[in-house]
Amino acid sequence: MGKNKLQKFNDMRHYPHVFQYPFSVLKEKGFEMKGRWNELFFKNEHPVVLELGCGKGEYTVGLGKLFPEKNFIGVDIKGARMWSGAKQALEDRLSNVAFLRTHIELINHFFTSGEISEIWLTFPDPQMNKANKRMTSTRFMKLYREILKDSGLIHLKTDSNFMFKYTNEMIKTNHFPINIQTEDLYNSHFADNILSIRTFYEQQWLDRGLNIKYIQFVCEQREMYIEPEVEIEPDSYRSFNRSRTLQTRSLP
Repeated sequence: MGKNKLQKFNDMRHYPHVFQYPFSVLKEKGFEMKGRWNELFFKNEHPVVLELGCGKGEYTVGLGKLFPEKNFIGVDIKGARMWSGAKQALEDRLSNVAFLRTHIELINHFFTSGEISEIWLTFPDPQMNKANKRMTSTRFMKLYREILKDSGLIHLKTDSNFMFKYTNEMIKTNHFPINIQTEDLYNSHFADNILSIRTFYEQQWLDRGLNIKYIQFVCEQREMYIEPEVEIEPDSYRSFNRSRTLQTRSLP
């Protein structure tokens, strides 16, 4: 591990808004704030919103600035990336922003039923060869339902045609209500100050002529979640490496 990464990990050990729990500790002791994030950390009763696979935390920090009346938690396993957003939140004194370093598959160990109001999925890996690894698969819908409120929202923002089409098929198959859906976000009337939080690599996709897609839907409770049986053409391009240096940009 490089010296720079070690320094970042060391920094985050001292950040009061960053939580890192190895699975061994989680299994043995559990997580004391499960179901009590508002009471023990945020010290308010505001809605709690997650960004899953938050990377460098640009959306977590950006949303925290836009909505002081909500609490935001960025979740990712990549600590060296998370450090950027965690450091920014600390410097900006954002009391409504936290970060949790863990695997997304373990989120039900950190949050209880009905504790989460919304989930953001920003540019997740489309996982074209493995449906159960897609963050909008029915496997993950079951997981999200364990922690979401009854009317809990899921936001997907993606450059991937494959991910967008798959998610639409999953929504249709399971009859989830759709609030917003667009295949070309920045040429639609939906590109408000929330959706216009823009990363450096997102701008590069736009410069390549790739449309950014967005879906907002309600993840309702179902007795059974059904995977769509449909063939979807794979993406014809390779996404930029998520580990590149990112910078946040906003629309004018």
